[in-house]
Amino acid sequence: MKGMVGTMVKRKSDYSIQENVNMRGGDGTVVLEHLLTPDELYNKGRLYARFILEPGCSIGPHTHEGEMESFYIISGEAEVFDNGEIVKVSAGDCTLTRSGEEHSVKNTGSSTLEMIGVILHK
Repeated sequence: MKGMVGTMVKRKSDYSIQENVNMRGGDGTVVLEHLLTPDELYNKGRLYARFILEPGCSIGPHTHEGEMESFYIISGEAEVFDNGEIVKVSAGDCTLTRSGEEHSVKNTGSSTLEMIGVILHK
């Protein structure tokens, strides 16, 4: 009905799963569970996903142009390359990479690294 406000529930079985081998030149396989599509983000972003990296896996260094990316660490430990500086992060930490900035992520812990990633347009 037009004008109604509702809630949409997506089940885990509805998520698109993507496996990226050597993502952005990184090591191992990074698994993405796409939680929302760009359309569901009102085309204000291109990614809202859960990232899963096993120990030793990484996302290689890359730069974002015209967009930002943020990671919220759910579990595990990682090293984040943040514009030339290595920073250790763990559960509860949040990263922000703005347009024109470079970053990478490596699981340096002994358990699975899980994080929520969001990429929004500038």
